Amino acid sequence: MRYQDAYQMGKERLEQTGAPEADLEARLLLEFVCDTDRTTLFAHPEKEVSEEQMQQYEAFLAKREQRVPLSYITGRQSFMGLDFSVNENVLIPRQDTEILVEEVMKESYDGSRILDLCTGSGCILLSLLHYSNHCTGVGCDLSAGALAVARENARLLEKEEQAQFIESDLWEEIEGEFDIIVSNPPYIQTDVIETLMPEVRDFEPRLALDGGKEGLDIYERILKDISRHAKGGTRLYLEIGYDQGEAVSRMVREAGFSDVKIVKDYAGLDRVISGVYPHL
Repeated sequence: MRYQDAYQMGKERLEQTGAPEADLEARLLLEFVCDTDRTTLFAHPEKEVSEEQMQQYEAFLAKREQRVPLSYITGRQSFMGLDFSVNENVLIPRQDTEILVEEVMKESYDGSRILDLCTGSGCILLSLLHYSNHCTGVGCDLSAGALAVARENARLLEKEEQAQFIESDLWEEIEGEFDIIVSNPPYIQTDVIETLMPEVRDFEPRLALDGGKEGLDIYERILKDISRHAKGGTRLYLEIGYDQGEAVSRMVREAGFSDVKIVKDYAGLDRVISGVYPHL
Protein backbone atom coordinates (compact mmCIF):
# COMPACT_ATOMS: atom_id res chain seq x y z
CA MET A 1 0.00 0.00 0.00
CA ARG A 2 1.16 3.55 -0.69
CA TYR A 3 2.24 5.68 2.25
CA GLN A 4 -0.48 8.27 1.63
CA ASP A 5 -3.17 5.59 1.43
CA ALA A 6 -1.96 3.90 4.61
CA TYR A 7 -2.10 7.22 6.45
CA GLN A 8 -5.60 7.99 5.15
CA MET A 9 -6.84 4.56 6.21
CA GLY A 10 -5.39 5.01 9.69
CA LYS A 11 -6.83 8.50 10.03
CA GLU A 12 -10.32 7.33 9.10
CA ARG A 13 -10.18 4.40 11.52
CA LEU A 14 -9.16 6.59 14.43
CA GLU A 15 -11.74 9.25 13.59
CA GLN A 16 -14.50 6.65 13.80
CA THR A 17 -13.54 5.75 17.37
CA GLY A 18 -13.45 9.35 18.57
CA ALA A 19 -9.75 9.32 19.38
CA PRO A 20 -8.50 12.90 19.75
CA GLU A 21 -6.15 14.23 17.06
CA ALA A 22 -6.79 11.25 14.79
CA ASP A 23 -4.88 12.78 11.88
CA LEU A 24 -1.79 13.49 13.98
CA GLU A 25 -1.80 10.12 15.73
CA ALA A 26 -2.33 8.16 12.50
CA ARG A 27 0.71 9.93 11.07
CA LEU A 28 2.85 9.41 14.18
CA LEU A 29 2.07 5.69 14.33
CA LEU A 30 2.88 5.29 10.63
CA GLU A 31 6.16 7.15 11.08
CA PHE A 32 7.06 4.95 14.03
CA VAL A 33 6.37 1.76 12.08
CA CYS A 34 8.16 2.91 8.93
CA ASP A 35 11.00 4.78 10.66
CA THR A 36 10.15 7.93 8.70
CA ASP A 37 9.59 11.58 9.65
CA ARG A 38 6.85 14.16 9.18
CA THR A 39 8.10 15.22 5.74
CA THR A 40 7.56 11.77 4.22
CA LEU A 41 3.79 12.14 3.94
CA PHE A 42 4.19 15.29 1.82
CA ALA A 43 7.44 14.61 0.00
CA HIS A 44 7.02 10.88 -0.72
CA PRO A 45 3.29 10.00 -0.56
CA GLU A 46 3.85 7.27 -3.16
CA LYS A 47 6.36 5.41 -0.94
CA GLU A 48 5.42 1.76 -0.60
CA VAL A 49 4.64 0.42 2.87
CA SER A 50 5.68 -3.21 3.15
CA GLU A 51 3.24 -5.95 4.13
CA GLU A 52 5.07 -6.45 7.41
CA GLN A 53 4.90 -2.72 8.18
CA MET A 54 1.18 -2.66 7.34
CA GLN A 55 0.53 -5.55 9.71
CA GLN A 56 2.28 -3.73 12.52
CA TYR A 57 0.53 -0.46 11.67
CA GLU A 58 -2.88 -2.11 11.73
CA ALA A 59 -2.07 -3.80 15.05
CA PHE A 60 -1.12 -0.42 16.51
CA LEU A 61 -4.28 1.17 15.13
CA ALA A 62 -6.35 -1.58 16.76
CA LYS A 63 -4.78 -0.75 20.14
CA ARG A 64 -5.39 2.95 19.66
CA GLU A 65 -9.00 2.23 18.73
CA GLN A 66 -9.30 0.65 22.18
CA ARG A 67 -8.03 4.02 23.51
CA VAL A 68 -4.65 2.68 24.59
CA PRO A 69 -2.50 5.85 24.78
CA LEU A 70 -0.24 6.36 21.80
CA SER A 71 2.86 6.57 24.02
CA TYR A 72 2.12 3.15 25.52
CA ILE A 73 1.81 1.73 22.01
CA THR A 74 5.15 3.10 20.82
CA GLY A 75 6.80 2.85 24.25
CA ARG A 76 8.28 6.32 23.84
CA GLN A 77 7.48 9.87 24.93
CA SER A 78 9.34 13.13 24.39
CA PHE A 79 9.89 15.32 27.46
CA MET A 80 12.15 18.35 27.83
CA GLY A 81 13.60 17.57 24.40
CA LEU A 82 14.63 14.07 25.52
CA ASP A 83 13.26 10.67 24.53
CA PHE A 84 11.92 8.57 27.41
CA SER A 85 10.83 4.96 27.59
CA VAL A 86 7.32 4.52 29.03
CA ASN A 87 4.87 1.72 29.66
CA GLU A 88 1.70 1.10 31.66
CA ASN A 89 3.66 1.22 34.95
CA VAL A 90 4.27 4.98 34.69
CA LEU A 91 2.38 8.15 33.94
CA ILE A 92 3.06 9.49 30.48
CA PRO A 93 5.25 12.62 30.88
CA ARG A 94 3.25 15.73 30.02
CA GLN A 95 4.08 19.23 28.86
CA ASP A 96 2.58 20.64 32.06
CA THR A 97 5.31 18.91 34.05
CA GLU A 98 7.96 20.64 31.95
CA ILE A 99 6.93 23.80 33.84
CA LEU A 100 8.02 22.07 37.05
CA VAL A 101 11.42 21.14 35.60
CA GLU A 102 11.94 24.62 34.16
CA GLU A 103 11.25 26.22 37.52
CA VAL A 104 13.83 24.01 39.21
CA MET A 105 16.38 24.80 36.52
CA LYS A 106 15.94 28.55 37.05
CA GLU A 107 17.27 28.37 40.62
CA SER A 108 19.37 25.20 40.75
CA TYR A 109 23.14 25.20 40.81
CA ASP A 110 25.88 22.81 39.76
CA GLY A 111 26.69 20.08 42.24
CA SER A 112 23.23 19.94 43.77
CA ARG A 113 21.86 16.80 45.39
CA ILE A 114 18.30 16.29 44.15
CA LEU A 115 15.46 14.16 45.49
CA ASP A 116 12.55 13.27 43.20
CA LEU A 117 9.61 11.84 45.15
CA CYS A 118 7.10 9.71 43.18
CA THR A 119 9.63 9.58 40.35
CA GLY A 120 7.66 7.34 37.95
CA SER A 121 9.55 7.21 34.65
CA GLY A 122 12.34 9.31 36.16
CA CYS A 123 11.71 12.04 33.59
CA ILE A 124 11.94 14.91 36.11
CA LEU A 125 15.16 13.83 37.82
CA LEU A 126 16.88 12.68 34.64
CA SER A 127 16.00 15.89 32.80
CA LEU A 128 17.46 17.93 35.66
CA LEU A 129 20.64 15.85 35.63
CA HIS A 130 20.91 16.12 31.85
CA TYR A 131 20.71 19.91 31.83
CA SER A 132 23.05 20.53 34.78
CA ASN A 133 26.64 19.86 35.73
CA HIS A 134 27.95 17.57 38.47
CA CYS A 135 24.54 17.04 40.08
CA THR A 136 23.41 13.75 41.59
CA GLY A 137 19.98 12.56 42.53
CA VAL A 138 17.72 10.01 44.12
CA GLY A 139 14.37 9.05 42.66
CA CYS A 140 11.95 7.05 44.77
CA ASP A 141 8.67 5.37 44.00
CA LEU A 142 6.40 2.78 45.59
CA SER A 143 6.05 0.92 42.28
CA ALA A 144 8.76 -1.58 41.38
CA GLY A 145 7.48 -1.51 37.79
CA ALA A 146 7.93 2.24 37.60
CA LEU A 147 11.45 2.02 39.01
CA ALA A 148 12.40 -0.50 36.32
CA VAL A 149 11.34 2.06 33.71
CA ALA A 150 13.26 4.84 35.47
CA ARG A 151 16.43 2.76 35.60
CA GLU A 152 16.10 1.96 31.90
CA ASN A 153 15.76 5.66 31.15
CA ALA A 154 18.86 6.39 33.23
CA ARG A 155 20.71 3.83 31.13
CA LEU A 156 19.44 5.31 27.86
CA LEU A 157 20.45 8.83 28.93
CA GLU A 158 23.77 7.65 30.37
CA LYS A 159 22.93 8.90 33.87
CA GLU A 160 23.32 5.64 35.77
CA GLU A 161 26.24 6.95 37.82
CA GLN A 162 24.42 10.14 38.78
CA ALA A 163 20.94 8.78 39.51
CA GLN A 164 19.89 6.24 42.11
CA PHE A 165 16.37 4.84 42.03
CA ILE A 166 15.00 3.18 45.16
CA GLU A 167 11.71 1.61 46.17
CA SER A 168 10.31 3.69 48.99
CA ASP A 169 6.95 4.82 50.30
CA LEU A 170 7.89 8.51 50.19
CA TRP A 171 10.45 9.11 53.00
CA GLU A 172 10.53 5.52 54.27
CA GLU A 173 13.91 4.55 52.75
CA ILE A 174 15.34 8.03 52.15
CA GLU A 175 18.55 9.04 53.86
CA GLY A 176 20.36 12.34 54.17
CA GLU A 177 19.60 15.92 53.20
CA PHE A 178 19.02 17.42 49.77
CA ASP A 179 19.55 20.76 48.08
CA ILE A 180 16.46 20.31 45.91
CA ILE A 181 13.30 18.30 46.62
CA VAL A 182 10.89 17.96 43.73
CA SER A 183 7.73 15.95 43.17
CA ASN A 184 4.84 15.47 40.80
CA PRO A 185 2.72 13.39 43.19
CA PRO A 186 -0.76 11.91 42.71
CA TYR A 187 -3.14 14.87 43.13
CA ILE A 188 -6.41 14.00 41.40
CA GLN A 189 -9.42 13.65 43.68
CA THR A 190 -10.58 10.05 43.92
CA ASP A 191 -14.11 10.70 42.65
CA VAL A 192 -12.81 12.73 39.69
CA ILE A 193 -10.77 9.89 38.22
CA GLU A 194 -13.82 8.18 36.73
CA THR A 195 -14.61 11.35 34.77
CA LEU A 196 -11.23 11.48 33.02
CA MET A 197 -10.57 10.55 29.42
CA PRO A 198 -10.44 6.76 28.92
CA GLU A 199 -6.76 6.99 27.96
CA VAL A 200 -6.02 8.19 31.48
CA ARG A 201 -8.79 6.53 33.49
CA ASP A 202 -8.41 3.04 32.02
CA PHE A 203 -4.71 2.77 31.27
CA GLU A 204 -2.49 5.05 33.35
CA PRO A 205 -1.56 3.69 36.82
CA ARG A 206 -4.15 4.57 39.44
CA LEU A 207 -1.40 4.68 42.07
CA ALA A 208 0.11 7.68 40.27
CA LEU A 209 -3.21 9.49 39.87
CA ASP A 210 -5.24 9.12 43.06
CA GLY A 211 -4.56 11.87 45.58
CA GLY A 212 -7.39 10.94 47.93
CA LYS A 213 -10.72 12.59 48.64
CA GLU A 214 -9.43 16.16 48.32
CA GLY A 215 -6.41 15.34 46.17
CA LEU A 216 -4.08 16.49 48.95
CA ASP A 217 -3.14 13.27 50.75
CA ILE A 218 0.39 12.93 49.37
CA TYR A 219 1.24 16.60 49.92
CA GLU A 220 0.36 16.18 53.59
CA ARG A 221 2.61 13.13 53.88
CA ILE A 222 5.48 14.78 52.00
CA LEU A 223 5.40 17.89 54.17
CA LYS A 224 4.91 16.07 57.46
CA ASP A 225 8.43 14.58 57.47
CA ILE A 226 10.29 16.86 55.07
CA SER A 227 12.26 18.64 57.81
CA ARG A 228 14.41 15.52 58.34
CA HIS A 229 15.74 15.80 54.78
CA ALA A 230 15.81 19.57 54.25
CA LYS A 231 18.53 21.96 55.33
CA GLY A 232 18.92 25.72 55.27
CA GLY A 233 18.40 26.80 51.66
CA THR A 234 16.79 23.58 50.45
CA ARG A 235 14.37 24.39 47.65
CA LEU A 236 11.06 22.56 47.30
CA TYR A 237 9.06 22.27 44.07
CA LEU A 238 5.66 20.56 43.84
CA GLU A 239 3.41 20.14 40.85
CA ILE A 240 -0.24 20.80 41.75
CA GLY A 241 -3.71 20.64 40.27
CA TYR A 242 -5.22 23.81 38.81
CA ASP A 243 -7.39 24.41 41.90
CA GLN A 244 -4.89 23.46 44.61
CA GLY A 245 -2.63 26.52 44.73
CA GLU A 246 -4.06 28.10 47.85
CA ALA A 247 -4.33 24.87 49.85
CA VAL A 248 -0.87 23.52 49.00
CA SER A 249 0.93 26.84 49.41
CA ARG A 250 -0.60 27.13 52.89
CA MET A 251 0.62 23.62 53.72
CA VAL A 252 4.12 24.46 52.48
CA ARG A 253 4.27 27.55 54.68
CA GLU A 254 3.03 25.59 57.69
CA ALA A 255 5.88 23.12 57.07
CA GLY A 256 8.32 25.98 57.65
CA PHE A 257 9.13 27.09 54.11
CA SER A 258 9.46 30.74 53.16
CA ASP A 259 9.38 32.62 49.85
CA VAL A 260 6.48 30.41 48.79
CA LYS A 261 5.38 31.06 45.22
CA ILE A 262 2.69 29.78 42.87
CA VAL A 263 3.75 29.41 39.23
CA LYS A 264 1.20 29.21 36.44
CA ASP A 265 1.40 27.05 33.33
CA TYR A 266 1.04 28.23 29.73
CA ALA A 267 -2.75 28.10 30.06
CA GLY A 268 -2.63 30.50 33.01
CA LEU A 269 -3.52 27.81 35.56
CA ASP A 270 -1.73 27.21 38.88
CA ARG A 271 0.81 24.44 38.24
CA VAL A 272 3.84 24.61 40.60
CA ILE A 273 4.43 25.57 44.23
CA SER A 274 7.97 26.47 45.27
CA GLY A 275 9.50 27.41 48.60
CA VAL A 276 12.81 27.69 50.45
CA TYR A 277 13.65 26.03 53.76
CA PRO A 278 15.07 28.62 56.16
CA HIS A 279 18.52 28.67 57.70
CA LEU A 280 18.13 27.91 61.41
